[in-house]
Amino acid sequence: MISHPSRHCTVELQALPSRIGQVRRIVSAQLRYWHLDPLIDRAALGVTELLTNVHQHARPDKSCTVKIELLLDRLKVSVRDSDPRLPVAGATPDADALATCGRGLAMVAAVSDSWGALPDGESGKVVWFTLPAVARAAPPRPPQRPAVEKPARRFAEVGAPVDLLRPEHAPARSAAVG
Repeated sequence: MISHPSRHCTVELQALPSRIGQVRRIVSAQLRYWHLDPLIDRAALGVTELLTNVHQHARPDKSCTVKIELLLDRLKVSVRDSDPRLPVAGATPDADALATCGRGLAMVAAVSDSWGALPDGESGKVVWFTLPAVARAAPPRPPQRPAVEKPARRFAEVGAPVDLLRPEHAPARSAAVG
């Protein structure tokens, strides 16, 4: 189910690899709708990392809810799942920089202004991050066409008539020796 009120968007899903790409596209489209295009890459990366954590670690099921909220001065992205265990950031200063797993929350921290995790009721948690909401600029206006003072000439009127059977000039030749 997807709801699109004016200042938030909520998506309920199973955190499966095939669904993560769909949620990235939904988040990207919603941010374009809100004229927050500069935030798309960071928000999509953050939500991907949070959903990947749900897919890899959440028990007993992979059900979750993604919510993006446009607040006064920031964008808040949160993922709620039914696993009460709070996440632990895996990347430490001495961690392997080339590791392919265990760096998700460190990446979220790197691309966001703030992030956190809170217990949600008796069973579940919410993991969230925020991004600064940039000033919304008006959509670009299409370029104005200059006023035409006289009508454009037709193709046949462009130049003098040419006899295609009798060339006026010799064909071009290459100056390269070879």
